[in-house]
Amino acid sequence: MLTPKYPPQDTAPPPVAVQPQPTAPAPVEQAPVAPASTRPTVQLTPGSALALAAGGGAVALVVGAVLVSLLLAVAITGVSVAVVAVVLRGMLNDMRKGR
Repeated sequence: MLTPKYPPQDTAPPPVAVQPQPTAPAPVEQAPVAPASTRPTVQLTPGSALALAAGGGAVALVVGAVLVSLLLAVAITGVSVAVVAVVLRGMLNDMRKGR
């Protein structure tokens, strides 16, 4: 039940060796040609580069606005908690003094 099951061994016949055909040597003045890459290339035109820069700038502005808004919200919350603490301390002191 827990023993591994291996696939059957390959029963294909061994490959036949092909004898290379003799060819004439390449001329000296020809440089070897590199094989063509299969990866797609990205070509930026001036318009697409401008659009990419504008998009990056817009993203930076939006992220900056969100971060500034969060910082402002934290600051306002901190100030309001401090004001509430001062008011409560004053009310408790007045209650202790019997005013």
